[in-house]
Amino acid sequence: MAELRQDNTAQTAALDYDVIIIGAGLSGMYQLYRLRELGLSARVFEAGTGVGGTWYWNRYPGARFDSESYSYGYSFSKELLEEWEWSEHFAGQPETLRYCNYVADKFDLRRDIQFESRVTSAIYQDDTRSWRITLESGAQHACRFLITAIGPLSTPTLPRIEGRDDFRGQSFHTARWPKQKVDFTGKRVAVIGTGATGIQTIQTIAGEVGHLTVFQRTANWAAPLHNGKIDAETQARIKAGYPEIFARCKETFACFVHTPDPRGAFEVSEEEREAFYEKLYGEHGFGIWQGNFKDILIDRAANATISDFVARKIRERVRDPKVAEMLIPKNHGFGTRRLPLETFYYEVYNRDNVELVDIKETPIERITPEGIRTTDKDYAFDIIIYATGFDAITGSFDKIDFRGAHGARLKEKWTHGPATYLGLMVDGFPNMMMLMGPHTALGNIPRSIEYSVDWVTGLIRFAQAKGLTFLDATPEGTADWTEHVKALGTGLLSNEVDSWMTGINRNVEGKQTRIVARYSGSAPAYRARCDEVAAKGYVELRLG
Repeated sequence: MAELRQDNTAQTAALDYDVIIIGAGLSGMYQLYRLRELGLSARVFEAGTGVGGTWYWNRYPGARFDSESYSYGYSFSKELLEEWEWSEHFAGQPETLRYCNYVADKFDLRRDIQFESRVTSAIYQDDTRSWRITLESGAQHACRFLITAIGPLSTPTLPRIEGRDDFRGQSFHTARWPKQKVDFTGKRVAVIGTGATGIQTIQTIAGEVGHLTVFQRTANWAAPLHNGKIDAETQARIKAGYPEIFARCKETFACFVHTPDPRGAFEVSEEEREAFYEKLYGEHGFGIWQGNFKDILIDRAANATISDFVARKIRERVRDPKVAEMLIPKNHGFGTRRLPLETFYYEVYNRDNVELVDIKETPIERITPEGIRTTDKDYAFDIIIYATGFDAITGSFDKIDFRGAHGARLKEKWTHGPATYLGLMVDGFPNMMMLMGPHTALGNIPRSIEYSVDWVTGLIRFAQAKGLTFLDATPEGTADWTEHVKALGTGLLSNEVDSWMTGINRNVEGKQTRIVARYSGSAPAYRARCDEVAAKGYVELRLG
């Protein structure tokens, strides 16, 4: 353990709070709950007007879980598990937001959350071993420990298309959807983007609009969600089985109820393989992605078998062969990008009021006052929906001016990609911990959130017990973990594909080069490494 001289100034620094948390989503709420157990004063600053994070901001039509609801909610409170009943296997955004508010009310979290308070800068004070937080209002607050709960997918990006401000109709980004209902009846609507949010939106509004035009740059693979209501008998079985459900999530590769099949795609006959794919395609959730043969995401030939299978399904479901081919990805294999789940997405294109435009063939030139102009023609619209995604993983950090010891800027430190210690800390940024930051295990997010929060809470509890006012990763520890994360990505087909998971965003300056932005090992292995650090008394950190 690298012990540091105790600074008397640090002990007497005037602090507003022991801990400040940025963000009141699932991470921030649970972290606040845990810090109260330590008897610490904590404050959460949240840019929105309510709790929920992702589920507060993403109100677009059709937004819902793709993890089973009962595997997604918090597991820390037996009472909460007994009280709350999910109505669907994959809950929609309104229900999930109600759940977040229920949790906030049940545990009286709001009294320590300050809403409409966007953090613009967080600057470490070397002399007092504290952080000074500045809000958009200009207000400043000081704390000993800073915890970021700002989410990997929370900074929306608009396309770099000329004329966006010229459009006279309504326009929305899916992640900044208005709280009031949008009336699509009889309207001419454009959707730009066919990722997960685009797919959910398109399949939901197609039956309401007068005419829908979908502008697709890159086709995405998608698989059936097979959602349904939870009846009373199933509800009772779920509640009785929560210990087993969460135990299952703890042992699987990515914290879902699904985990890779131990067989390889070519270890079975072609008939067996086809039957297995049919079975997975007919089951709900991520089984076809997370519970498939162990080699489909690392072996091109194995991946081709599932890609060909799903392509055949698309051709069966879409009547126009030309449109079906447009919807089948040609530049990446199945599951090598984040897999959207759908209900009747492909059938949407059988409707007379839906048109698909390939903007690689006929690029968008500009947004006009009346609609959208491509190289082929002018389209008139009443509403334009931007389903153009996020500046993922590091984007939410880039939006805040983080400065560590001696004024070092986090954005500059991460110029060539993120460097972290366990995905939880960054050397040179003392007393700052990250929840769901780069290089941490993601997967079924709430399962990962609970572990990360508990690890951070354990570290702060340790600092309390030892009277420590300084916690910092070492450069060596950061370099080792970052290299470990990069090594884990070797051989993954997903790291050969441009996507948010590899740090690519054509709409953000400087995000055109692939990076390793996420931990791609197993969640059990990740937890084992972090547990080891804690069990050894955090000797890998600089403490003082």
